[in-house]
Amino acid sequence: MKPTLVHFSETAELFEGPIFDSKHKLLYFVSILDGLTFCYNPETKEILSIKLDSPSSNIYVIDFKKVLVASKNGFYNIDFNTLKAEFAFQIDIAPNVRYNDGIVDPKGRYIIGTMGYPEVIGNIGKVYSYSNGISKVIIENTTISNGLAFAADQKSLFFIDTPTQKVAKYHYDIETGDVNFDSYVIKFTNEGNPDGMTIDKDGMLWIAEWNGYCVSQWNPNTGEKLNEIKLPYKNVTSCCFDNNSNLYITTAKEEDVTENNGSGLFYVELNKF
Repeated sequence: MKPTLVHFSETAELFEGPIFDSKHKLLYFVSILDGLTFCYNPETKEILSIKLDSPSSNIYVIDFKKVLVASKNGFYNIDFNTLKAEFAFQIDIAPNVRYNDGIVDPKGRYIIGTMGYPEVIGNIGKVYSYSNGISKVIIENTTISNGLAFAADQKSLFFIDTPTQKVAKYHYDIETGDVNFDSYVIKFTNEGNPDGMTIDKDGMLWIAEWNGYCVSQWNPNTGEKLNEIKLPYKNVTSCCFDNNSNLYITTAKEEDVTENNGSGLFYVELNKF
């Protein structure tokens, strides 16, 4: 399970938000502070990029080479067929925050969290739900909204507010899109801070660890750590699975070193077919 480096940038500070388009077999990810969105074709190795005018943090797949991207200045439809971007909508967020991780619920609602920007501010963040031109707050008083994942039954939403060092479980009402806090199911006690997150076909959570050099696998039913994949970079930001249940992982620049000073996209072959 040795990670393979797919793409690296010495100048990028923060690769994040990998998401795999299972239908078209394409991977998307962002360089948040550069406002860049990337489209990577694993078969041809082609990487395309489009730059927006503000930090861009999360991608929602729409169609073949078409995505919706959340940037601080609004959500944009990006078409990698034409390499063009068009403003779609904006949610009423505070001027001193930006968007961070997000997810689509089973009914097609866009869920996305915010955090302080350019400075992190305690409890200023919120998690929003957006659908048909209407947004609402579903989680309040967060600091660094990060990983989101739905359980297979669609009745539970897992969420990470990084400074809590915990993974929270919420009851999710699929009809209304409302959430109610249930419990904290995972607690981090080492140096790694929980960041981006995904869930596998067995319901286990895979969590990128900022400052932790790894992605760790957890059982949310027991709170037990099951496995970890080591990375050569300290700040591991997020992860996602491809069609074969293999893992893509993003990392960010380390602030206090001169070696390994950049952002990377890695691939880990967990399953051989």
